[in-house]
Amino acid sequence: MRKKVNWVLDADIRGFFDAINHEWLMKFVQHRIADERVLRLIQNWLSAGVMEKGVWAATEEATPQGATASPLLANIYLHYVFDLWIQQWRRRHARGDVIVTRYADDFIVGFQHRTDAEQFLESLRERFRKFSLELHSEKTSLIEFGRMAAERRKARGLEKPETFNYLGLTHLCARTKAGKFLLQRQTMRKRMRAKLSEVKAELQRRRHLPIPAQGWRGVVRGYFAYHGVPTNTRAMSQFRSQVIWHWHRALKRRGQRDRPCWGRMSRLVRRWLPLAKKQHPWPEERFDARTRGKRRMR
Repeated sequence: MRKKVNWVLDADIRGFFDAINHEWLMKFVQHRIADERVLRLIQNWLSAGVMEKGVWAATEEATPQGATASPLLANIYLHYVFDLWIQQWRRRHARGDVIVTRYADDFIVGFQHRTDAEQFLESLRERFRKFSLELHSEKTSLIEFGRMAAERRKARGLEKPETFNYLGLTHLCARTKAGKFLLQRQTMRKRMRAKLSEVKAELQRRRHLPIPAQGWRGVVRGYFAYHGVPTNTRAMSQFRSQVIWHWHRALKRRGQRDRPCWGRMSRLVRRWLPLAKKQHPWPEERFDARTRGKRRMR
C-alpha cells in the first residue's frame, strides 16, 4: 500500500503439488540438511506411492496432498525456485518498485512499470520450465491496478480496473469518502457460497441437538477471525445474516410444537452469534515497527 504499484501479476501454478520434481527437491533439502537418516526418510516417503480405492500407484514426482510433510516440502521447493530467484531478478533487472507476497503456491507480484511486469512474466515462465513447473495460462493475467489505474483507464475509454483474488479475498480499487485511493478487500463470493452450503448441511445434521451443543458461536467466530479485515465488514454481515436465516429455518423443522418466532430468534442470536466487527488492523499498521531514539545527553 506504500509502494508505487501500477500493475499486478495474478499468477497460478498448474497442478503445483503434482508437478514437484523429486530430484530437484532432494537437492534443495540437502542444501540445508546433512543428516543422512533424515534425507533417507524423506526420500522413502516421497517414493512410497499412493493408495487410492485399494490400488497402489507409484509416485515418481509430486508430493501427496493431505500428507503432513507435503506443505513443508512444497514451501522448500518454491523457496529455491521462486523466492531466492525473484530477489536476484529484482536487483538486476527491475527499473521500478517490485513487491512480492507468497503463501504456499499462491503469490502476487506488483510492479511500478509495465515493461518490468512483462519482462518478469517471460523470465518466470523460463524459470518454472527448468524445474518442471508451468503457469496456468487461463488463470494467469497481468492487470492494471493501483492508485492511478481508474483515472488512466477512464481516459482511454475503458471500464473500472479489474480485480484479483488472493487468499480467499477479492481485491478492488476503491475510494474513501475523501476521494483518496483505498485498497478494498472483501470475501470471495465463491468462498462465501461454499461456506454457507457447508453451514446449511451441518445445520440439518445438528438441528435436534440442544442450542448450546450446536456450536455456532465457534463457527462464526472462526470465520470472522480470518475474514475480519478492514473494508470487509459488509460481507461479514451478509454471512452472519445468512447463517441466522438458515439457523432459524432449521430450528423451525425440529418439530410441530416448538417453532421459534423471530423475537426468540433475536435473543438466541444476541447470545450465541458474535457481531461482524473488524478483527485485524491495516497491514501498514500491523508491520509498522518503530524504535525510540537515544536520549540526548545534557
